[in-house]
Amino acid sequence: MSNHPFSMLERAAQDTQGWLHEISREMNHPSLKVAYHALRGVLGALRDRLPIAEVHHLAAQLPVLVRGLYFEGYDPTGKPEKLDREAFLARVAAALSDVGGTNPETAARAVLRVLDTHLGDGMLAHVMSVLPEELRDLSPLPKFAL
Repeated sequence: MSNHPFSMLERAAQDTQGWLHEISREMNHPSLKVAYHALRGVLGALRDRLPIAEVHHLAAQLPVLVRGLYFEGYDPTGKPEKLDREAFLARVAAALSDVGGTNPETAARAVLRVLDTHLGDGMLAHVMSVLPEELRDLSPLPKFAL
């Protein structure tokens, strides 16, 4: 594959689709549409809960199309929001509401596992370490890693 812009876009689409397949498997749900909504919901809730510097640090690690989902509709005014576990999962549930009754905690755990797989270098541990304990419990990482 060359460095032609269309080749780069094709690669970005393939990478994103790979993430969606992994999220779908982690959720034990066959629908990529559900995986897409889970990814959007978790990334949006995470983004709105993180301090602004961490929002950008995480964004730099995401593939370009996933980064677009992450920043879609973002307004840094009043951020970070003080989302507790219930409010965080309510955001995920709202993102999933158009595609059925998927459990938002299952979705959050699946997305976080895929993020951990792809981000590497302790990035998820770093992100989770700035969140309150009740949100860290959603992480697939062992407690000592946070």
